[in-house]
Amino acid sequence: MTLERISGALRSPITFSVLAGVVIGALFLLGTGADPLTAYGAVLTGALGGDGIGATLTTGTSVLGMALALAIPLRAGLINLGGDGQLVLGGITAAVTGLYSPLPAPLTVVLALLAGMAAGAAYAVLAALCENHLGVPLLVSSLLLSYPAVSLASYLARYPLKEPGSSLPQTRALPDGVALPAFGESTVTVGLVLVVLAAAGYWFTDRRTAIGYEIRMTGLNARFSAYAGVERRALTLKLLSVSGALAGLVGAVGVLSFPYRFVDGAPTAPGYTWTGLTAALLAAAAPLGTLVAAFFFAVLQVGGLAMERTTEVPRELTQVLQAIVIVFLAARLRFPRRKVRKVEEAV
Repeated sequence: MTLERISGALRSPITFSVLAGVVIGALFLLGTGADPLTAYGAVLTGALGGDGIGATLTTGTSVLGMALALAIPLRAGLINLGGDGQLVLGGITAAVTGLYSPLPAPLTVVLALLAGMAAGAAYAVLAALCENHLGVPLLVSSLLLSYPAVSLASYLARYPLKEPGSSLPQTRALPDGVALPAFGESTVTVGLVLVVLAAAGYWFTDRRTAIGYEIRMTGLNARFSAYAGVERRALTLKLLSVSGALAGLVGAVGVLSFPYRFVDGAPTAPGYTWTGLTAALLAAAAPLGTLVAAFFFAVLQVGGLAMERTTEVPRELTQVLQAIVIVFLAARLRFPRRKVRKVEEAV
C-alpha cells in the first residue's frame, strides 16, 4: 500500500515537475561550483528561519492573493493577464481613499479596502465586456488594458498626489491610524488573514456550490457546459469581477501596509502577477494546490536572497527554477502515460 502511494505521488504532474526543477537546479549549481545542498539549505533557512519567515509571509500575502485572482477565472479556462493593471488601480484607489476620506481611521481602512476591490473589479469587467461584445479575446484585452492603468497610477503618484519635497515617485503618507493592523513588530498584517479567508471562500465555492461545479465543468469542456445551460458571457463577467476584486485587494493591502503610501512601480516590480499565474498553472487552479504553490514560490523569492548571500549564486536562479517547473509540467501533462501503465502491469 505504501509503495502504491509513493508511486501515485511520483506520477503526479506537479510532484514530477517540482522534483525535475530541483534536480536541474542542482545541476546548475554544480556548474557554478556551488554545493546544491548548501544552496537549498540557505533557501529554506532564509525563507523559513526566524529572520525570514516574516518576509516570506508578507511576500506570500501578495503572491497568494494574485494566484487566487488568476486561478478563479483559470478554473473555467479563462486567462486574465491584466493582474498588474487591476493591482495598481486597487492600490492607487486605496491611497486616494485613505488620503481624502473624512471618516475615522478604522472606517477609512475598510473603505479603502472596498474601494480598491471595486476599482480592480470594474477594470477587470471592462476586459470581459471587450470579449463578450467586441470579440476581443480576454487574453489580449486584459493584458492591453494593464498599460493605461499603470500609466494613470504613475501619473497620479508623480504629480497630483506626489509627496512635497520628495525626490521619489510616491504619494503622500496616509494619515495616522490609516493602516492595517500588524502582528507584533513584524511587517505581516491582517492582509494575510483576508487573503487566506479568500482562499477558504474559493475552496468552499469550488467544492460545495453549484456555481463551483459550473466553473469546473466549463474549464473541462466549454462546449458541453454550454449545452448544459451555462451562460458563458455571464460567467465570464462574474469570474472577472471576482478576479479583479482580489487583485485590487492585494493592491490596497500593499498601500495600507508599510510604507503606508503608493510608490510608483512598487506593486509591479516584484512580479506578483506572473508569479501568481505560475502558481495557479502549477496547481491547475485547484484551491488548495494554489495555496501550496503560492507559498512555495514565496519561499523561493525570499530564500533566493539568502542563497545569494551564502553561495554567491545569483537569486535569479530561483526564477529559472520556476520556469523549469512550468516547462516540465506542460510536458508532463501533454505526454501520454501508456509507458507508465505498462511498467505498473509488469510490476
